[in-house]
Amino acid sequence: MPTSTFQIHTSVLFDPKKRVFLKNISLEIDPLSGEIVDTTTRTDQEDASLIITKSSRDIDLRGKIVLPGLVDAHTHIFIHDYNERNGTQQMRDQSIIERTIRASNHARAALLAGYTTYRDLGTEALGNADANLRDCINRGLTPGPRLFVATDALASSGSYELRVENRLGNDGSNRVGLSVPRAADQADGIWGVRAGVRRRISEGADVIKFYADYRRRTMRWPSDVRGPGGKVLHPPKQRNPAVPLYTQEEMKAIVEEAKLLAEAPVAAHTGETRTAIWASQAGVTTVEHVFEDSYGVEEEMFRVLKENKTIWVPTLATAEELPAEMFEACKRRVRRAYERGVKIAAGGDTGTFNHGLNVKEIEIMVECGMKIEDALEAATILGWEACGGDMSGFRFGWFEKGNRADVIALDSDPREDKKALRKVGFVMKDGKVWKRDGVAVDMIVVPQWPGESDVSGGETSSSEEWSDLEVVEPKQAAMVVPVPVCKPGKPSGSS
Repeated sequence: MPTSTFQIHTSVLFDPKKRVFLKNISLEIDPLSGEIVDTTTRTDQEDASLIITKSSRDIDLRGKIVLPGLVDAHTHIFIHDYNERNGTQQMRDQSIIERTIRASNHARAALLAGYTTYRDLGTEALGNADANLRDCINRGLTPGPRLFVATDALASSGSYELRVENRLGNDGSNRVGLSVPRAADQADGIWGVRAGVRRRISEGADVIKFYADYRRRTMRWPSDVRGPGGKVLHPPKQRNPAVPLYTQEEMKAIVEEAKLLAEAPVAAHTGETRTAIWASQAGVTTVEHVFEDSYGVEEEMFRVLKENKTIWVPTLATAEELPAEMFEACKRRVRRAYERGVKIAAGGDTGTFNHGLNVKEIEIMVECGMKIEDALEAATILGWEACGGDMSGFRFGWFEKGNRADVIALDSDPREDKKALRKVGFVMKDGKVWKRDGVAVDMIVVPQWPGESDVSGGETSSSEEWSDLEVVEPKQAAMVVPVPVCKPGKPSGSS
């Protein structure tokens, strides 16, 4: 393990705090602490005379566009593309082993796509498995983004759960109906939700998520299916609207308890503008989605969000799968919020579409009329704020002494190339390189017996006591990571 710092030299580097691209910046990195030690600006003369030899530990990213590691502020690491299998089928039918292996693949794909931080807002029926995966990544057992997790989301009774028609007697009175896993932590009333927050914190949650509203009346007008009798003949215009799940007093209690117990940020699922207003007034850190404005209070929502400094995570990448006119309305709403100065963070509800394709969210933000500099701010420093800012325990998303050494490099310029964010050639997280020249490195670690040559040609020490917990890290070990593919189709919902 190296004990000295090294330099990363850049010719073009994006500063999210200033929202500008800077020239000739060098970053000093401490690989032991995983932090940025210093940032300096080279003169043109210094840059012209800078020569980096093959033996140097310094990293030359000149000719690339360098950014802080990206932050996805709304993900589900245990979910994969709903076009492959809808959410109910994944939660109900897939084994814990399959979902866990998929999640580890998702983590690798995200990291290699330049995402060094995930705010993961619910395992979708796997309890606190996200906290377990977070800890495995933190211990170096598997590569992945820095995870801030919610474990289970909070929801009121009979609201966010797996909806199936065949549930007769699954309360234990008989065994006729289908039993399904729990999709949320049910909590009701002021003291009930406070207890729910306490359960989440004890389960390892970094962030508290609750459903402020949801489409809870699914079974009143069930979804259409194929075949005779499978279609409701005369459904209402709003077949299953998002309805409030909590009063504002309950929302305030959630926020107060989260702050009291752990200084934890709070995210509110809000399908409607009206509910987003209530959640913002209750003091949440972020509101998620906001796909509909049934009550005509959009402008009031913008005012309240800005006044309370509430961050909006619009999850446009999953809204892309909504009916075209609804998606266009979502984009117009984001544009208006942006023009009015509402804080917006980039989070795609990633998982409903495949991990590794996260930058779709940033691309759509630019389509909405955001300047690329502002869209990059949404995916970096505002992502840090969505994770709780200093409450997260780390600083990341911009380049400054003491911040995490999360650095990525693009092969083309996003100011000129709309698809540049898909071209990530270099990834560093916490001072460790995971991708170089477009190739994954150190994705696997090969154990070595004492005294035998490692893959780099060196010898391991035979005098040291051997342990199955000790391995020699190769200089480079590539690993095949499943490549996510965009497919047309409609998801069964978002979370």
